[in-house]
Amino acid sequence: MEPLHDPELPLFAAVSGSAKQLFQLLRCIGFSPKAQVRISKGGLRFTVEDSRVMQGLVFLEKSLFATYICSSITNPETGEEDEPPVFQISLSSLLETLQIFGINDAKDRWSTREPGYGGLAGSLMRGGPAAAFENKALGMTGMCKLSYAGPGDPLCIILEETGVTTTCELVTYEPEFEEDIPLQLDALAHKIIMRASWLHDAITELSSTSPTRLTITASPTAPCFTLSSTGPLGSATVEFSNKANLLETFQVPRRTVNTYKFSLIKGAIKAMAIASKVSIRADEQGVLSLQFMVEVDTGGVSFVDFHFVPFEPEEGEHDEDIELTNEVFS
Repeated sequence: MEPLHDPELPLFAAVSGSAKQLFQLLRCIGFSPKAQVRISKGGLRFTVEDSRVMQGLVFLEKSLFATYICSSITNPETGEEDEPPVFQISLSSLLETLQIFGINDAKDRWSTREPGYGGLAGSLMRGGPAAAFENKALGMTGMCKLSYAGPGDPLCIILEETGVTTTCELVTYEPEFEEDIPLQLDALAHKIIMRASWLHDAITELSSTSPTRLTITASPTAPCFTLSSTGPLGSATVEFSNKANLLETFQVPRRTVNTYKFSLIKGAIKAMAIASKVSIRADEQGVLSLQFMVEVDTGGVSFVDFHFVPFEPEEGEHDEDIELTNEVFS
């Protein structure tokens, strides 16, 4: 039997005073055209993936909404309450809908760079990313209403701004994946917290050589944290020292080296651009987690997470860099 709920009430309904805020957060995982949505009493969870080697997650907490209602579904067999089902939507269509009234997206906060504010040195002089959510950067604040009536029904978005109302219904589909890329929190090889702007600048500078791989090295001795890229045009390296004004948290018991596809890491560039901090973690299997803390205009914070599977060379592929991939040194 199908789970039951009150037909007079939608399973989910929420109202946000800023459609642009939702757009900025969801755009961080816009590298995939489809997103899996999980509704809970605590908020909305949007998950995307790329070939099971990269996963992005945005959790929109209920505190981001002025009104948030999540009804329960009663299981007719057990009589217990179940949460609404997981479904899939077109993320690209949702993003287009949220910015239908326009957004003054002048390359996020980086549009305010002065000529001398370049590279890693320039990032030391820049302010925080709060401007990314200010009305001046986002344009006028438009009200956004979200609702979901039940299984098989569309996700309804209603946008209101300056007396104009737009309604969009996104078709919902069965989810294509269920499991997250696991990160073994009880077996972390390293955990480093730093300003997200420095990671953004490092990845941007390394992009100049059109790299195919990114090797991340963490060591208890100098150089403590190193990003090295390799590609057809050569190689480049950015090093960070373990200083209080650079690395807020540095938990590296032993030297670790892991390699990832550079294009996947660069898929998190939008989150790097608007976040204030990033937590960089890797477990003993080499699974990488980038967790970004984003300050929102309500005074709180939201988190955007990415998980990456380490690079595995194809059969017969061999070079000196790959020999170091995923090794953990005692």
